[in-house]
Amino acid sequence: MSYDNACKYLAEQYPAEFVRWLLGVEVQQIEVLKTELTLEPIRADSVTFLQAANQILHIEFQILTKSNPALNFRMLDYSVRLKRQYRCPVVQVLIFLQETTNEMAFTEEYRDNTTIHQYQVVRLWEQDSTLFLVNPALLPLASLT
Repeated sequence: MSYDNACKYLAEQYPAEFVRWLLGVEVQQIEVLKTELTLEPIRADSVTFLQAANQILHIEFQILTKSNPALNFRMLDYSVRLKRQYRCPVVQVLIFLQETTNEMAFTEEYRDNTTIHQYQVVRLWEQDSTLFLVNPALLPLASLT
């Protein structure tokens, strides 16, 4: 099982833990949404959509920084499709699992002549291991911190 699939599994099995970690809120009810969006379906092996408190937390786990289309454009595309399909706010977090100095791991927006789209980036190698070591749901990620 690859890292990104393992991370997707963890987020789907422990959604409250991921919402607490990434959004800093406690939510009573969370629904794990299908990982296919309408229009031309996007099938991704490492995307998790959690619906909590009338918003969607989109978690994208990445090992590689290279992507076609580019990761920042994909985040814009996911955001627009999610908003169209579910009609609620979307919070996006791109989590890099493997240490890199590539600029994409430090990019938190897509920008062109008419659009600016922002999202959060978490680089696991910069995270404090303590949080991951004391939480069974996040423990498998501790070795990456």
